[in-house]
Amino acid sequence: MNRIERQPPEWAPHESVWIGFPSHAELWEDDLDPARAEVIAFADAVHAGGAGETVRLVAADRESAEVAARLAPAGVEIVTAPFGDIWLRDTGPIIVSNGERRAARSFLFNGWGGKYRLEGDDDLALRLVESGGFGEARRCKYVLEGGAIDVDGTGLAVTTEQCLLNPNRNPDLSKAEIEARLLGDLGLDRILWLGNGLLNDHTDGHVDNLARFVGEGRIAIPERAGEDDPNAAVYRDAQARARAFGLDVVPLPSPGRVLRDGEIIPASYMNFYIGNAAVVVPLYGAPNDQAAIAAIQQLFPSRRVVGFRADHILTGGGSFHCISQQVPSL
Repeated sequence: MNRIERQPPEWAPHESVWIGFPSHAELWEDDLDPARAEVIAFADAVHAGGAGETVRLVAADRESAEVAARLAPAGVEIVTAPFGDIWLRDTGPIIVSNGERRAARSFLFNGWGGKYRLEGDDDLALRLVESGGFGEARRCKYVLEGGAIDVDGTGLAVTTEQCLLNPNRNPDLSKAEIEARLLGDLGLDRILWLGNGLLNDHTDGHVDNLARFVGEGRIAIPERAGEDDPNAAVYRDAQARARAFGLDVVPLPSPGRVLRDGEIIPASYMNFYIGNAAVVVPLYGAPNDQAAIAAIQQLFPSRRVVGFRADHILTGGGSFHCISQQVPSL
């Protein structure tokens, strides 16, 4: 009897995790060194002195790999693989498992709808699969970024219409066709479609900034932080859709209105990473920072929940979940 190959939920045991290491000075400019420091802090927390999971920092070139090796704590591995930028959640492979063996899936990548096309990003997944010893990845011939979906391990995934139905991704595919491909390639049997993602999110509404599964049939979605929260309507709509779908909705704090250089940024505590030993939450210097850590700690009592500022990583457009892609254990 063939067992279904599907992506395990993020809280399932990991063998390892790939984490992107900022490598291109021309992209990061004055934020390069501080962004590297934030990435190292994240990697250290996930590695947890060897008590967590194997961390593989992925650097784009030899010079950056040498810097990563100097900064990384003992036990963290360094991988050199040319890439455009560090957003491995979107450019790396998705590893599926049937409980007996693992396999890799790679998808087309078009720079988030053609906004940021950088050399090395479109085939990075294939090269990471080869270096990880997973054999040949199944190449899925449509655009999908890993941050556009989240799964609970039962065959259920959540995504947003703003991203997956955006004509800048797969203009020749209908909603039904996209859903059928996801079901076939990732072992899914049902999909919760949310509406829009966060305001000013250049990914066109990745769900990992909006809603995250925290248990089977249980989904965390922020609630507004005051009258001026720019995403209040988005949160209300997402919660309503999830409840109508029959899910247990856990409200979490929102950082509210966060500005950088006078502009609203898509700040979200939902871009946390669930590691074997630690859950790492991005912080923004907002009033709800500590409340978010406390709320997420209640959801993962067997793990240590820690928060780190990710201001300099955020200048590139994402945070901790965006720069990581886990490899599940069998």
